[in-house]
Amino acid sequence: MTDLPQIAELALRLTAATVIGGAIGLNRDMHGRAAGLRMLGLVALGAALATVSVLGFQANTRFPADAVSRVIQGVLTGVGFLGAGVIMRDQVGNVHRLNTAASVWVTAAIGIICGLGEWLVAVFGATLVLLLLTVGASIDRRYFGKRESDADRRD
Repeated sequence: MTDLPQIAELALRLTAATVIGGAIGLNRDMHGRAAGLRMLGLVALGAALATVSVLGFQANTRFPADAVSRVIQGVLTGVGFLGAGVIMRDQVGNVHRLNTAASVWVTAAIGIICGLGEWLVAVFGATLVLLLLTVGASIDRRYFGKRESDADRRD
């Protein structure tokens, strides 16, 4: 049977993944993007669930390291397809929503990191993602003249 410290650690890992994914999604919601709080919270939670499922939180459950590696590879590959579904091409041929697709992928990676319990990496990675999404947009507009188009804002 699983003891209380293990349950608390499991809850912390899953909650942290959901909160960090939700924070990244909230940023996307605030900018009118297709993937928002719920979607990215679910992506991070799902990645964390897949990761902790092979870590063996019960004393009698042990999975080999290569099983963990395969699950992580599968999550990142599968989420790559989800992100690809977000990408759109307009009638002129311009590609939109690449940042949102990248946000989906990196949110899954952070979910995996939370599932592994690597807190410093998770917090630092989430901070960098949010910094890129907030400050990066301003830099793009100011120095490269990139503007948000209506196609980027559609769901």
